[in-house]
Amino acid sequence: MNDARLDLKRRQRLGMVEAVWGEHKTVQQITAILERFAASGELGLVTRVSDDKADAVAQVLPAVVIHAEARCLTYGDLPPAPAGPPAVAVLSGGSSDRTVVAEAALALRCHGIGVDLLMDVGVAGLHRLLDQLPRLEPARVLIACAGMEGALPTVLAGLVPQPVIGVPVSVGYGVSQGGRAALEGMLASCAPGLAVVNIDNGYGAAMAALRMLRLPA
Repeated sequence: MNDARLDLKRRQRLGMVEAVWGEHKTVQQITAILERFAASGELGLVTRVSDDKADAVAQVLPAVVIHAEARCLTYGDLPPAPAGPPAVAVLSGGSSDRTVVAEAALALRCHGIGVDLLMDVGVAGLHRLLDQLPRLEPARVLIACAGMEGALPTVLAGLVPQPVIGVPVSVGYGVSQGGRAALEGMLASCAPGLAVVNIDNGYGAAMAALRMLRLPA
């Protein structure tokens, strides 16, 4: 039984594509939802999809695109990125944050937003971030993904004037507690104006960035 109530008016109301959480849905449910999106002329985006589940959905809907690094599926054409410098830069503290970075970048691409990815610029080697500051200047919003103690967004927000959205990532030893230490560190940040989303919530960070981009100049 498919009892999903799709928000097919979200684009008109909020300017956002609805994202479907795929982790706890069956292949049949995901397939039916994507078919309903297509019938409505809407792009389908499904997050948190395992490799096996993604392959099974693609067997039923061959036009589905599997974004393995982001653990996502899309069904329908993604809009082209606009010309010019990307509006959003997505940074990671380390390469282990790659999945969350990829989810955020894909969610922005689904809305036609250009994205610049800067991987492995965490504070364990602060020079790696400082060397990239000129590259960040054209971006209007920054998304910083970090595990361990989650210091990258705080440092970044103390260096640049753009809005910074911190994404705690569930990477780290022992007391990192699946991203809880990073989350609490970001929430307790002394950098003024740092915004923070939930653990591993790349999609949520992307939608926060989208709202900021659409503010009138």
